[in-house]
Formats: sequence, C-alpha cells, structure tokens
Amino acid sequence: MTPTERLCDRETTGLQPRPRGIARGGGHVMSFEFLAVDAARSDGRFTPVAHSPMEGQARDAGARFEQREGWNVAVGYGEPGLERSAIETAGAWTDVSHLGKLELQAAPAVLAAIVARAGAGDDHAAAGVLELGLATRAAGAWWCPLTPERALVICPPSRTATLRERLEQAAEAAGGLASVIEVTTLHAALTLSGPVAREIFARFCALDLRPQSTPVRGLRPGSVARTPGLVLREAEDRFLMLFGWALGEYMWSVVEDAGGRLGARPVGVDALVPLDAAAQEHSTDA
Repeated sequence: MTPTERLCDRETTGLQPRPRGIARGGGHVMSFEFLAVDAARSDGRFTPVAHSPMEGQARDAGARFEQREGWNVAVGYGEPGLERSAIETAGAWTDVSHLGKLELQAAPAVLAAIVARAGAGDDHAAAGVLELGLATRAAGAWWCPLTPERALVICPPSRTATLRERLEQAAEAAGGLASVIEVTTLHAALTLSGPVAREIFARFCALDLRPQSTPVRGLRPGSVARTPGLVLREAEDRFLMLFGWALGEYMWSVVEDAGGRLGARPVGVDALVPLDAAAQEHSTDA
C-alpha cells in the first residue's frame, strides 16, 4: 500500500468504499496519510527517522549525516571546497532519495485543472500547461508529465505535506475521478552533476541526453542500468535520476563504477545548494 492515497470522485461516489471514505465536498476521500514520512511523530523517547536505501554506501564513502525534515541525509563528504571542485571540474553524484514525490492520475482535462490550481500559488502558474517530454518548475517543485493522464511532482521534503494538501484540495475542486498518491519511498533518486555527468550516463544507459535531444527541463523515461527509470535534466550539467527504491544499492554501485572511472565522486546535498538556484533560473527562462 502506498503511503498516501486520495481518491476524489464527485460523480461516481458509489464506487468508493463508504466505510473508509470521508464525505468531503460531495465526494469521498480515502486517506492513508498516517503512513507518510512527514506524519511520523516523536513519543518523547524515540523520534522516527527515514533512511535512504543508499545510506550504507554513502556511509562507507565517508558521508556526514544530518537529520532534516524527518530524514537522515548525507550532507557532505569531507572538505566542501573539494566537493564543489568535483562538481565544477569533473563529476559527482548525490543521494537525493529524500525528495518528496507525488503522483497524479486523472483524465487529461481534469489533470490540467488540478495542476494549474495547485501550482498557481507562486509566480509560475504555467504549471497547468504540461508538455510531454518537458518538466515545469512551479511552486518550488518539478511538475513532470509522464502520460496525458499521469504526472509526477518532485519537491523538497519541506514542501511535500503542503503540496500534497494543495493537490488534494485541487483534485476535489476539479471534479471527476482523480488520485493523488505519495510515492516518496517508491522512487530512490540520485543527482549526477558536473562536466562528465552525461558521459557517466552513457556508460550504463542508452537514453539520448545530448542537449539537442534533452534540453534543460528535458524529461526522459526509459531503461537506466537495465531497470525502469526517469531522468530529468535540471540544469546544463545536472541530471536527476529516479529508479526503484529497492534497487538503491545496485544503482549506487553502477554509478560509482561508471563515475569513478571518469574521476567523479560522491558529494553531499549541501554541495548542490548553489545549483538549485541555477536550475530554477534555467527553468524559468525556458
């Protein structure tokens, strides 16, 4: 069962299991929000913490961890200057599995209405206009159309609960059948950055990530290291890769083998902070 699932249906509420539904705005809503990472609460003696499936490899590589937004996050691997140098002159990979991930499913018109309403809180209300093959930056998140009826929203963990609530409200307001499912712990994630990032990918997947085929904001689902995956070009030399949570250890070893041969190394999430602003500038200008 997924961490969070909401089904909103104004016209066919009879299809919803009434004993578990909650009447809201004319529809029924089923909630499994208590399973979401942000719903974990301390009992005064123990505070639950979520862990990446690649934490063991990161620890072996010398990672320094901090608890952030309920996650144990690898924030650095030694001298910050060396990490920045790796990103700027060679290549690096970063475990970002803690990013929030929300999946939307609805008929195309309903999906567009949900995305437009939920993404209109910031200056970039164009989130409602999704184009297959391209991600849109709005409301502090990436809005990634996977099919005409399905989209994935990727956001910092600090925004997951807020965005989930906005999407649920937008789904109820849009009418028709729609689902908002939190899939944060379904997809692990790595960020590959630096001048050799594209070459690292070329060592284990056949996706065409050349600029003319995958520009900034380009979104490419396909086989990654012989497993289903998704690659988003966040900036000129920065790629976000999503893959199955259970394959985290395997994918780290694949990237480590390919990247190590090209002089790349693991870096912490703090080394990516300057790139986040650059990625937003690229996506805004595009």
